[in-house]
Amino acid sequence: MAHNVTVGIDGSAPSAAAAEWAAQEARRRGLALRMIHVAGTEADALERDLGGGTALPGRVADLCDGIAAALPDLDVTCEVQPGHPAYTLAAASGRAELLVLGSRGLGGFTGLLVGSVGLRTAARSQCPVVLVRAAAGPADRMPGDTRVGDVVVGVESDQPCDAVLEFAFQQAADRGTGLRAVESRTTTHDAYATRAPVEQAEIREAMAAAEQLRLEDALARWREKYPEVRAEAEVCPWGAGRALVEASHGACLVVLGRRTARHPLAGPHLGPVVQSVLHHAHAPVAVVPHG
Repeated sequence: MAHNVTVGIDGSAPSAAAAEWAAQEARRRGLALRMIHVAGTEADALERDLGGGTALPGRVADLCDGIAAALPDLDVTCEVQPGHPAYTLAAASGRAELLVLGSRGLGGFTGLLVGSVGLRTAARSQCPVVLVRAAAGPADRMPGDTRVGDVVVGVESDQPCDAVLEFAFQQAADRGTGLRAVESRTTTHDAYATRAPVEQAEIREAMAAAEQLRLEDALARWREKYPEVRAEAEVCPWGAGRALVEASHGACLVVLGRRTARHPLAGPHLGPVVQSVLHHAHAPVAVVPHG
């Protein structure tokens, strides 16, 4: 059974930010924090050759000790596992309520802005994954920092996903914040170029109103379930990636959905919107798998 928040750590700055974020989330949920360092990077090999053996590398051990000291009421375990980081962490997600990663790090986490390990893990995880960038900081820092923004969630109102919306509303409720449901407007600027200008404007306004109403309807059940959450519906005239990146300014978390593979031969996949937001968002990003 899922009974912990798991975080992948490697001693880097984003790894430390992810560990802090995960620790606060575990504390909020009343769960244990499981910290996993996947051995196998060049840095690990060097430290092992210098006498480190199979124990936690010094930089990782310091991070674990720091978290345990800062939150003594939290059940914290630290472990080293062999293997490829993406596959090992994805496997660990099967026993976690949430998996947290730094968006860039040393060794296996190096690559694109998010990192190839982060992308591969997010595409394979069995539970929601949160990627935290060091510059963005954790959603709730260690005691003393009261900065909290809204939760932003990407929505497709014609096929809203219950798993994604429930995760987003629950996160907002837990943090005592508002929620911004953002949808990209599908109407193109030249869709009615053959019509008169006045008629074009009237049609666009009517379609925009219909899209806004559809989004409001998609939120209705969740507003009723979470009456304490101030939820705003926002239909943007931009592409989904840009709209969500813009909305991430000042947010405490951005929530997106990832459809799991329905065909046995289909590999794990992150869509272009999810990848764009992961690379450019100014806040931690949660990717929620759903059928």
